[in-house]
Parts: sequence; C-alpha cells; structure tokens
Amino acid sequence: MRHGIHPVSRPVLFRDRAAGFELLVPSTAAAQHTVQWKDGNTYPVVDVEVSSASHPFYTGTSRVVDTAGRLQRFERRYKSTTRAGR
Repeated sequence: MRHGIHPVSRPVLFRDRAAGFELLVPSTAAAQHTVQWKDGNTYPVVDVEVSSASHPFYTGTSRVVDTAGRLQRFERRYKSTTRAGR
C-alpha cells in the first residue's frame, strides 16, 4: 500500500435523532457541527435520517402501501392509450 494517498479517518459520531441512536465510528465524513459525547471528548457529528435503529428492515415494522389505488390510477391514465389487439 502506498503511503500518503489514503484519507485520514477520525472518530465521527453518527446520530439518528428520530430513534435516539448514536454510533461512534472511524470515518472520513465531513461534519459541520461537533458535540460532546458520553466519554467527555468532543467529536464531529453527522445527523442521518435513517439508521439501523429506525429502518423498517431492521426494526421489523412495515407500512401499508395502497397498491389498489395506484393500480386503478395507472389503468385510468393509460387505458385510452393502449392499442387494441395486443
């Protein structure tokens, strides 16, 4: 591995405010703000909208999608543009 070509990583706090979840990991992500963490040190913080604490795949929750309404809207919109015999 060549020296001097890789970015330097530092501890960065990734915070999901909706779920109240924080994760401190080494990263090269740029951060605008800093925050004091549990260990008393100050770290750059990146706020994220979705994390493993709030994503439906990891939490096991799902949302209901109105597929019947979407299908009816699609059929109404494109019914007159379809060709006969196909």
